[in-house]
Amino acid sequence: MGNTELDQLRQKVEQLNLQLLSLINDRARAVQEIGRVKESQGVNRYDPVRERHMLDLIKENNDGPFDDTTILHLFKQIFKAGLDLQKEDHKKELLVSRKKKSEDTVVNIKGELIGAGKPQFVFGPCSVESYEQVAAVAASVKAKGLKFLRGGAYKPRTSPYDFQGLGVEGLKILKRIADEFDLAVISEIVTPADIETALDYIDVIQIGARNMQNFELLKAAGAVKKPVLLKRGLSATIEEFINAAEYIMAQGNGQIILCERGIRTYEKATRNTLDISAVPILKQETHLPVMVDVTHSTGRKDILLPCAKAALAVGADGVMAEVHPDPAVALSDSAQQMDLDQFEAFYRELAASSFVKA
Repeated sequence: MGNTELDQLRQKVEQLNLQLLSLINDRARAVQEIGRVKESQGVNRYDPVRERHMLDLIKENNDGPFDDTTILHLFKQIFKAGLDLQKEDHKKELLVSRKKKSEDTVVNIKGELIGAGKPQFVFGPCSVESYEQVAAVAASVKAKGLKFLRGGAYKPRTSPYDFQGLGVEGLKILKRIADEFDLAVISEIVTPADIETALDYIDVIQIGARNMQNFELLKAAGAVKKPVLLKRGLSATIEEFINAAEYIMAQGNGQIILCERGIRTYEKATRNTLDISAVPILKQETHLPVMVDVTHSTGRKDILLPCAKAALAVGADGVMAEVHPDPAVALSDSAQQMDLDQFEAFYRELAASSFVKA
C-alpha cells in the first residue's frame, strides 16, 4: 500500500513537472514577443520597475510552503533566463551575426581578398611624416610582394600636445605613394566630416580604438561604399565591438574588417594585453574577417613575431604592424615601430612559418 501511494505521488510530481515546463515555455515565448516589440519601438529590454512590480505581485500571492525568499529567488532566475533569451534573439538578428549569414564575408581591396583563407599583411608607419619616410616603407612592402600600406594622417592622441598628424596633406602623400607603388592604403579617419574627403585618397577607412563607439563616425563610414577596418576599443567587450560593427553594416556597408588590437588590463609588461581568444570568438560570432594589430597590442618589438604567429594560428585573416625607416626620430610611438632591417627579419620568419605557407 505504501509503495502504491509513493508511486502515485511520484506520478503527480512528474505531471506537475511537465505542467511547469509547459508554463515556463509559454512564458518564454511571451517574453520573446515582448522583446521583439521593444526592439521595434527602441525600448530597453530590461525594465527594473516592471520586474519589481511582478516580484511584489508574486510575493503577495505566495501561500507557501516555500518562504518568500526562496520563491523570489526562483522567479528571478526565470526572469533572467527570459532576458537571456531576448539577448540571444537580438544576436540572431544582427546583420554581422554568423547566425544571420553563415558564409564568410570576403573583402576585396584592389583585387586582394581579406577573409578568403590566405593571410594578408598590413605594414606602415604609425604617422605619415613626409613623402620620403612613407616611400621608404612602401618600397620595402612592395619588394615583399605585399599590397597593403598603413599610415596615420589624423592621429587622435592621449595628450593634446602630441603630434596630431598632417591631415589632408598626409592623405595626399599616401595617395601619391599608393599610385607610384601600386599599393592599397589604410588610414584612420576621426570625424564624420572628413569621410567624404578621404574617399579620394585612401582605399580603406580605419576607425581607431578611441573612436570605436563614435556612433556618428560609424554611421558615416557605413553610408559610403568603401571598406572599413574597425579596431576594438581599449576597454571594449566583444559584444560592444560587434555592435559597433553593426552600426556600420546597418547603414548598408558590409565591407568591414574587424581588428583586435589589445585591451587595457592591469598588466604592465606590454602596452596592452593581446586578447588572442577574441579572434576565434569573433570568427564564430560574426561572418566578418578578423585581423590582429600586434604593434599596438604589445608595444614591444621583441615579441611581435610570436604574437603574429599566434594570431594566425588561431584563425586571424591577417596581421598589422608598424614600420618606420628611423624609429628613433619618429613623431609618434617611436619605441614600438620596427626599422627596415627588423621588418625584413620579422617578415622573413613569419612568411616561412607553417601558418602562412599553409
